[in-house]
Amino acid sequence: MSQLQKTTENQQLLHLVFGGELVDLDSVTFNDLGRLDIVGIFPNYASAQAAWKAKAQATVDNAQMRYFIVHLHRLLEPQTAANG
Repeated sequence: MSQLQKTTENQQLLHLVFGGELVDLDSVTFNDLGRLDIVGIFPNYASAQAAWKAKAQATVDNAQMRYFIVHLHRLLEPQTAANG
């Protein structure tokens, strides 16, 4: 295993999964900020995507409900955002 692979595997690339009901489907304006569903913070994209998918599928009957993945690691370390 190369040093680059070891470094990438050991990094915490934090991702936030959250969602809520949108005012309309043409924007990302939430109907009620007090009712946002904060699913959690995950150590990598794969686990965040699994949580996002589960929540999205559970709310498929509500067309206004949307869930998002935010790449926290890009906000915390913007100088490395271009690399990962």
